[in-house]
Formats: sequence, structure tokens, C-alpha cells
Amino acid sequence: MNLLVPLLALTLAGTAPPPRIVDRPIPFGPARRAETARYAERHYGIDTWRLRDPHVIVEHYTATTSFAPVWATFAADTPDPELGELPGTCAHFVVDRDGTIYRLVPLGTICRHTVGLNWTAIGIEHVATSDASILDDPAQLQASLRLTLWLMQRLHISLPNVIGHAESLTSRYHRERYAPWRCQTHGDWQHADMVVYRRRLAALAAADHVAISRAGGPARSGC
Repeated sequence: MNLLVPLLALTLAGTAPPPRIVDRPIPFGPARRAETARYAERHYGIDTWRLRDPHVIVEHYTATTSFAPVWATFAADTPDPELGELPGTCAHFVVDRDGTIYRLVPLGTICRHTVGLNWTAIGIEHVATSDASILDDPAQLQASLRLTLWLMQRLHISLPNVIGHAESLTSRYHRERYAPWRCQTHGDWQHADMVVYRRRLAALAAADHVAISRAGGPARSGC
């Protein structure tokens, strides 16, 4: 038995460095936690506001050109105009156009950002109006990739489980108890753009000698 092989593997395996993160927490006190727990019970059958052992990272874009209105919308905790239910929408992180990463909500808290996946997903918003603008912005894209890779390694999330919002219905972790919402999704981060994003994410991991899992993959949607 060659004992040098596992030793070499450990030597070559890298650690994704934590990116610089600026904390801009939104209000998330007892009332919003209670709203979140009720939401989780109605939609996922779990009576908790705590996010435990997340399996998915969902990429979004804000449809804005600046960070301020995003923070204000998430902080307001008002029923969203599309589905009309509390708690208000939020995301764990927002990546600004200059590459600044803002953390709005702790990783251990459920955030409402993707129907069917909030119970097990980290949400990352990007200040942008299209997938293409993010892919074409070196500062923003690099910050996004760094953040996502760090989260993948820290939370043991595989590459196929880094998805775009538009891919939510084919996630193997998608579940929704409320029938009218079971096929509800959004158009941000289409599959073709996420193929490019995941390819660049894998390239960054390889360049940094960070081992990533490729286990899992999309499931067939009934929608």
C-alpha cells in the first residue's frame, strides 16, 4: 500500500479562502422569525426559521442598478407583490457591481428567495439586470465565484447544486406543499448562462486546488 498517495492528495487539496464580506444585516427579529417558521410549516412541513444543513446555492439578480433599493426591499418585511405572503423576500448575500459582497442574513437563517427551495438553500443576489451583464463584469463575477466556492466548501455543496433561479424546478431538493406554487419559478439565471457560470466556478476551483464534488444533478420536473 502506497501511503504517499493520500498524503499527496492532502497536500494538494486547497482551501477556498473566505472572501471579504461587508455585513449589512436586515432586521430579522422575533416577529420575522415567527413569520418564517409559519411559512416553512405551510410550504415545507418544518416548523422552524433555522436553516440547517443546506444543500443548494441559488444565484439571482436584483433587476436594479444599485444595492440600496435591494437592502430596503429586503429590510421592509412586507408581503411580496407577486405571491402576497409574509415573511418578505430576502437573500443571504448581495454581490454589488464593483465586487463588494454584502451579507444581509446569517447562514443559519431561512431566507425567502426561491419557492420550493428556501428550506435548504442559500440565496445570492447580484446587482444587475441580466445574467449576461454579470458574466461580462469581471469584478462582480470574480467576487460571485469566490463567494460561491467558499460556501460550497464550507457547507459541502456540490457543483450541480449551484443553480440559477430559473433552474429551481429541476432541483432534486425542490418541494412545495402548496399546489398552486409547485411550478412557480423565475427567469433570472437561465440554464445556458448557469452552464457558463458553473464552468468558470469549476475552473476557479481547479486553479485554487480546491476539491469540489460533482455529485447529484438536475431531476425531472413534473411542470
